[in-house]
Amino acid sequence: MNVYARRLHSILPRSAQKIFSKLSSPQKIQDFLDTFPINFEEAGETNYPPLLVLSEKKAHCFEGAIFAAAVLAYHGKRPLIMDFETLPQDEDHTIALFKEKGHWGSISKTNHAVLRYRDPVYESPRELAMSFFNEYYLWDGTKSMRSYSKPFDISRYAPEKWITSEKNLDWLMKAITKSGYYSVVPPKTKLRKASNIELKTLKLIEWSKQGKRIN
Repeated sequence: MNVYARRLHSILPRSAQKIFSKLSSPQKIQDFLDTFPINFEEAGETNYPPLLVLSEKKAHCFEGAIFAAAVLAYHGKRPLIMDFETLPQDEDHTIALFKEKGHWGSISKTNHAVLRYRDPVYESPRELAMSFFNEYYLWDGTKSMRSYSKPFDISRYAPEKWITSEKNLDWLMKAITKSGYYSVVPPKTKLRKASNIELKTLKLIEWSKQGKRIN
């Protein structure tokens, strides 16, 4: 166990430790996140810290990624985050990265059939990021992903600042978005729109706004 994980173990409430300890692999973390409804932010914008995700029992993509990163840190892994920037009319997406046997994978909280978990089969963060490109499109078929962030290691901050905090993590989201991005679309590239059958996947959602699982 590394120093960061030891510190986290010493401050994490016992109730949270019982949950974190069981989530001993990226697959288990993803399965656990999939049991939570989507946070539709109906009462206003939120960026819940991990313990608030547990108490509220819901999460959107950023909150899910931060929760996953916290659990990975608990088990001695680097808490790495990647953010995708899009065209203005679409929404960014945030994932937690992990590395197994030299290959990269990711944990993702989403309400759609796309932009989900990635198995650790990618040779670099860029290769993993590019696997999301053709799944990222608007209702008119326009491919909307434009860049991805450098892997952002949250262990640069004490665990008290983001894992056991009771305040929204707006500051952390801002720090990630200021960390630098890599463009994925070369200048003057003509992109083919998503086909009709691809667009049908946008209609598939996992959770209703009432917190009921649909699919």
